[in-house]
Amino acid sequence: WVPPLATAEKIGAFALTEPHAGSDAAAIRTTASRSNGRYLLNGSKLFTTNAEEAETFVVLATQDRSLRTRGIMALVVERDTEGFTINPQHGKMGMRATSTAELVFEDCEVPEENVLGRKGGGGAVLMSGLDYERTVLAAGPLGIMQACMDVVIPYVHDRQQFGQAIGSFQLMQGKLADIYTKMNSARAYVYEVAKACDRGEVTRQDAAACCLYASEEAMVVAHQAVQAMGGAGFMNETPVARIFRDAKLMEIGAGTSEIRRMLIGREMMAKMG
Repeated sequence: WVPPLATAEKIGAFALTEPHAGSDAAAIRTTASRSNGRYLLNGSKLFTTNAEEAETFVVLATQDRSLRTRGIMALVVERDTEGFTINPQHGKMGMRATSTAELVFEDCEVPEENVLGRKGGGGAVLMSGLDYERTVLAAGPLGIMQACMDVVIPYVHDRQQFGQAIGSFQLMQGKLADIYTKMNSARAYVYEVAKACDRGEVTRQDAAACCLYASEEAMVVAHQAVQAMGGAGFMNETPVARIFRDAKLMEIGAGTSEIRRMLIGREMMAKMG
């Protein structure tokens, strides 16, 4: 599975969220029942990114809901597996360049060799993957902030009011200074956490914290970019309108800002013993 995914010959997707389980991942209801050396998947997933294009899916399912995370399994499901249906979900506020879909499993047969890790080890697969996912996701807000700079600086340089470029006004220069500072502060933190990932030394609290900081600062920057462009920034034809909508997902995906804060605090307290 890994080589074609790593080269983008194939697209992958990770299926966790369900109608009744999002932030509370242990509450998933999709079941994996062992039958004749295979597992039968039954249930559904929501908001699965890249699902319309993906050919390889990592799906989390439970063998025993009473065991919470200890009952979760991670299984690889191929797109053409019988009993597996993909229903596109449209109408997103932003991030429309990626597909989002509902996945439905009806007695979907998955070979035993498609189980990732040990049986009941899906919780560990989930948590280890989320640390890296949060770090990768944190790069998105960096691009959002840079995109705001790329659009706003030429605009305030060229836009004339009161006989001069609006970029010559101190209030506007202060906006630019704030955007620049937030972008570079977030970039420095995210890059350091990414280096820790490369060394295999990333901590859960830093993966969550760099994502929390970058995503919330990107939302602030996108808001200020719209403000800097005034009425033009409010029009869909300008890039900052799309950037603003896209930025919001950064505070939601891979765990909401609230979940990230909870996780950071919990990890810090756990280190106290």
